[in-house]
Amino acid sequence: MEVTAVLAAPVAPELLFDLITDLGRYPDWLDIVPRSRPVEPDPDDSGPAWSVDLRGQLGLLSRSKRLRMVRTQSESPRIARFERRELDSRNHSSWVLEAQVQPLGEAQCELTMWLHYGGSMWVPMLDRLLADEIERSRGRLLNVLGVSS
Repeated sequence: MEVTAVLAAPVAPELLFDLITDLGRYPDWLDIVPRSRPVEPDPDDSGPAWSVDLRGQLGLLSRSKRLRMVRTQSESPRIARFERRELDSRNHSSWVLEAQVQPLGEAQCELTMWLHYGGSMWVPMLDRLLADEIERSRGRLLNVLGVSS
């Protein structure tokens, strides 16, 4: 499953990039991420790591999941990529989040976020849940950036 969302933001690309490269800030603007905290990186990690809780509810059905995510790419102020990297020996579904910031002017940019989920557990409800959450999160993200929506 793959989802892409785009947001125009009247802020400097660096300001937006600083926010989206820290998964610890995602609970400030994304309700499906109620908790995200830095964790000690593994020697094999290519960047910082976070323990990220995901929670979603559609009607009476709710699901939650904890992922260990690692920032695997960071090219300021343009691209950040996060990938699931669990430390146990089990086989886990892939989760990949990539955020690209495209400057459109001195204080204007466009954010494109792409999420890939390689499992099947959440798929029946994930499409609808993510579509709703993307719409709700746009204004919150702009507010965190200091822009009234």
